[in-house]
Amino acid sequence: MATHQAKSKASPDVEEEDDFHDAFDVEPIAEGDMDLDTALSEAKLAINYFFNNKFYEARSLLRPWAHTSMYHSVGNCVFAFLEAMLTFEHQHISEASEALKLCLHVCNSHRKKSSITESIGKTFKRSNYDQYTDMEAHAELCSAEALLLKAMLTFVEDETLTSLIKGGMKIRTCFNSYKECNNILNQRNWQNESSKIHFESGVRMGMGTFNLMISLLPGRVIKLLEFIGFSGNKQVGMQDLVAGVRMSGIRQVLCVMTLLGYHLIVCYVLSHQEGDLQFCDEMLNDQLQMYPEGVWFLFFKGRLEFMKGNLDDSLYWYKKSWRSQDVWPQFHHLCFWELLWVNCLKLDWREATMFATYLVERSKWSRTIYTYQKAVIMMMINPNEISKTDLDTIEQLMRDAPKYKQRIAGKSLPMEKFAVKKTERFFAQQRQLTLPCIELMYLWNTFKILGKHFTIGDNILKLIEKALNDINLKSNVSKYDADNKALILLLKGACLRQMKSPLHSMKQVSSLVCCLCKCLEAVISLNKEIKEDMYIVPYAIVEMGLLYADQGQKENAIAALEDAKKNYTGYSLESRLHFRIHTALTELKGKHEYVTSAAD
Repeated sequence: MATHQAKSKASPDVEEEDDFHDAFDVEPIAEGDMDLDTALSEAKLAINYFFNNKFYEARSLLRPWAHTSMYHSVGNCVFAFLEAMLTFEHQHISEASEALKLCLHVCNSHRKKSSITESIGKTFKRSNYDQYTDMEAHAELCSAEALLLKAMLTFVEDETLTSLIKGGMKIRTCFNSYKECNNILNQRNWQNESSKIHFESGVRMGMGTFNLMISLLPGRVIKLLEFIGFSGNKQVGMQDLVAGVRMSGIRQVLCVMTLLGYHLIVCYVLSHQEGDLQFCDEMLNDQLQMYPEGVWFLFFKGRLEFMKGNLDDSLYWYKKSWRSQDVWPQFHHLCFWELLWVNCLKLDWREATMFATYLVERSKWSRTIYTYQKAVIMMMINPNEISKTDLDTIEQLMRDAPKYKQRIAGKSLPMEKFAVKKTERFFAQQRQLTLPCIELMYLWNTFKILGKHFTIGDNILKLIEKALNDINLKSNVSKYDADNKALILLLKGACLRQMKSPLHSMKQVSSLVCCLCKCLEAVISLNKEIKEDMYIVPYAIVEMGLLYADQGQKENAIAALEDAKKNYTGYSLESRLHFRIHTALTELKGKHEYVTSAAD
């Protein structure tokens, strides 16, 4: 049992190095150790507290033993890491960094000690994992988890190219650590079944997440990662994570969170695919029974209803999540972001403006994007209802947005760069932009929801058709006419592609497809006339490719996607489109790189 009489120790002075210490380089912590079963039991209780919004109770349980118990230390790091990510404040980032140094020290003190001779011997023969105690095996896993958090924190600690490289190398170290844990899982003779289940749930979460995330990256990035030892397979990753959900291990809820994040956010933001909403529904029903007021699962429930197109239901769950806790007000910002876009789809521009204002005033993530978004939402307000004060506010927001632009590793964030260009266009076009809020909906991939209920898509389509009619009736010629018309046609085509629901008759679908093709072909024909919005044509070609895919024309779909991928470059939001192209081509070609599963 835990030695509760042990003296509380100060944080060890662990120096930052390019590479992490080997296990045998760290002096063990001799006093205050907690046995593994007790540590797992208390960690499980802390998880229960955490997901029921009892953050103080969870942290109070973990912090006293963070200097000696690896599970308490990892849990303490998760708190510090989340606080750093939610606030982006230097103090919290520094505290998280120190907590992670301590955690790695604690984990290393419990890892299997190897002599120099034994370490050299590992190069030539397979390790005998039966020589590992349960504590030593779990120390490897906790170390891998801390390495991952440390690597991710590196990207925000110092926004330079050097930090990006260091972060990438640390992720590689972490990936190799998880592979070693996978070997321990499969090659060790486990005597304690409970210990094995907890260990396996962690391996499946780690390996599953790596496989899933790497598989989503564009091909050229994957080739680079494979060169330095990474590989990813979506199917294997999904299998591991689902297996982790089905077991009662301590990291079961983290597997749930990963799958919910993938199916409800990643799929809809980075690809053309739909998430498995039925599976998400099943997981959320189970989790909300255990954590009925948990901020995370209330949020995901709101996201699930949003992706189903149930806008009023999504508002209910997002607001419930927002109001469920005040310990981390930064989490409210995630809810505000979602509430903003739900209200945009409801065409409630005033309500959307309110949440946009909250983000501008309270969030530090990207004030450039928030400021631009608030301006373009206000521009959607009915001209008969908009006031002089509103117009002055819009103009000031457009002037302010570029002031907050960030640079990371010497480069601007793509969406911030896009927003700044649009503010310049606003003033170049006599304080006008063409459907700027609908354009953002499209770029954030919110258009996927337009096909869920006909009225949602039809309301957006009416706005697009009005803009198209206005530009066709326009008498005076301006420099950006081709850009604006191409944008409207792209938005109309993308909207129609989402609206060709199976609920429509074959005649209706045929008519929609015909209209859609004409829109996208018209966009492509304007290619040479477009002055600035060069992204529109490759995006239109991808829409055409996805239309071919929807109709079962596989070869035409692949040809269009390859055309957009290979023949267009240097346009805004290019990487964002390449994510969508990659997932579509992977699905069409059936290519899946292989990596070992935790089950093998």
